[in-house]
Amino acid sequence: MSITTPAYTILRKSVDGDEGEWVKMFDPPKESPATPERLAPTNPVPEVMAAAGFQKKPGKLHTVKRELLKNFNIDTWDKKKKLKVFSIADGENPAASGGTWPGATIRVPRGAVFHCKTSGQSPPPHTIHWHGLEPSPINDGVGHCSMEIGDYTYQLQPNFIGTYFDHCHRNTVQHFEFGLYELFLIDPPDAFFASIAATNPDGTVRLKNTIPIGACRDGKRRTAANVAEVLLPDESVADYSAMFPGFNSKPIDSPDPLGQYPANPHAMTVPYNVEALWVLDDRDSVWSELASNAKATYPRHGTDPGHNDHFHNNADELADPDDFFAFNDFNADYWFVTGVPVPAYKGGTAPIPSDLVIPPALNSGVSGSQVSITANLGETILVRCLDAAYNCTTIRFPLDVVIIAWDGRALGVPPFGKYNKAYLVPAGDPIHISVARRFDALINAPMTPIDSFATVDFIDTRGQVPGETESVLVTARIPIHIGDFGWISGTVTTRGKDSAPLAGVKMTLTGPADRTVWTDAWGNYIIPRLADGIYTVTPSLDGYEFAPPSKNVAYLNKNVSGVNFVGNKI
Repeated sequence: MSITTPAYTILRKSVDGDEGEWVKMFDPPKESPATPERLAPTNPVPEVMAAAGFQKKPGKLHTVKRELLKNFNIDTWDKKKKLKVFSIADGENPAASGGTWPGATIRVPRGAVFHCKTSGQSPPPHTIHWHGLEPSPINDGVGHCSMEIGDYTYQLQPNFIGTYFDHCHRNTVQHFEFGLYELFLIDPPDAFFASIAATNPDGTVRLKNTIPIGACRDGKRRTAANVAEVLLPDESVADYSAMFPGFNSKPIDSPDPLGQYPANPHAMTVPYNVEALWVLDDRDSVWSELASNAKATYPRHGTDPGHNDHFHNNADELADPDDFFAFNDFNADYWFVTGVPVPAYKGGTAPIPSDLVIPPALNSGVSGSQVSITANLGETILVRCLDAAYNCTTIRFPLDVVIIAWDGRALGVPPFGKYNKAYLVPAGDPIHISVARRFDALINAPMTPIDSFATVDFIDTRGQVPGETESVLVTARIPIHIGDFGWISGTVTTRGKDSAPLAGVKMTLTGPADRTVWTDAWGNYIIPRLADGIYTVTPSLDGYEFAPPSKNVAYLNKNVSGVNFVGNKI
């Protein structure tokens, strides 16, 4: 059986005479439609980011900016190939102006009116689909169901705290695979607002030095959960409130004790100490090589199906810009966790590095979010996991976890409280997840040290048969270190009589553990969860030199503060 001698013949309709049906695929209108439902945005994150020094002053108040697309190549871990990446960029954020993969994480307080000014280019058409969220149809970004962007401001108002993502929904099979997506996280209603000390007449803000960016008004980072009723494997229900200190069991419509919000902003939430963002992805290098053009699924206007519509003409060769590339044969050969390569070939197992921290400039200003996990004894760990792979995945943890949410909806929290519950997954038990799905898991770090790994099996979805053993393509190991750790901290300021805090300085630690953190809006940094040893701390920021260039620090079972530096603009 082949293309020329198929087992079955299916008549294909010519596009001759119906070209109008296809015009949107080639030359979509760029004019934005009328938007009478447009509201004034209230999202505080761009102003908070600007005040912290992570981005420029927003061009439009309370408005996030996104550009689709920026493309670049990345080396594979074995240096044998280069993968083409299509990325989402933010021209107001220097760390994301050239695009990143995954895209910079968007965080928004629940209930804020969110605006995203988006431009589609290089080449169009594009949309942004807010996966799992519920905007109006014209703001939903589904190709052919909503308008395709030239320059458009999306609007939505998130109503549920949880883990979502957004992605391009035109030429979706290619654009999502090549990297046009980013996490979209909904935090409690008072997050980000709580960090604002005052608003200036021009709309810019000044920040408090008592509430970390992204924390709630009590100084804690929180997420939606109901741990008072946790379903156990034997179908019994247990109260896990004591396992997760600070859980607020008040009904979601209970009054705000401070009178600042229509209801208690912390109702049915739990605080956490450590956040890990896992984005599981796979790439087919052949797709990257044969179809690097962003319009590779748009066929020519041929009139003779199978002859000059170029549907099958590039199975083993590069696709010309106007050719159709079917993307019907996916064979992953490289795998990633939050953009970090898994250094293994098909059939292999390999770890990603320890101590991976996400820069706050790529996380809406929130500091300390991790990929590989390091936590202190007894801390609460929140793991947010997105399957961005085109294969299913199976995740196993080395210790018990409580699954508190699926696909952005907290289990056991109204209005879903009657229909589901958070549930316990014992250590080693599998958690199965398919493309585009997300789960949130809470871990109560034990009071005894753990030096282990979570495992991620990337399943060969092509060979999945119900009831039969699944073929594992590769296994990634994500380090999890839990222990009695300490920290090194300090401040970075500018030189001179008008000395000021210097935000966004990259602080690199080398020694028994290698780690990177960034200074916050007040120039402060903390490198947490360290074992005993001699370390070197080195600051760096484009356009600055530092005195001293680095410092050697001995951490010997006692926290070390005052490791300060002065930056001089060059």
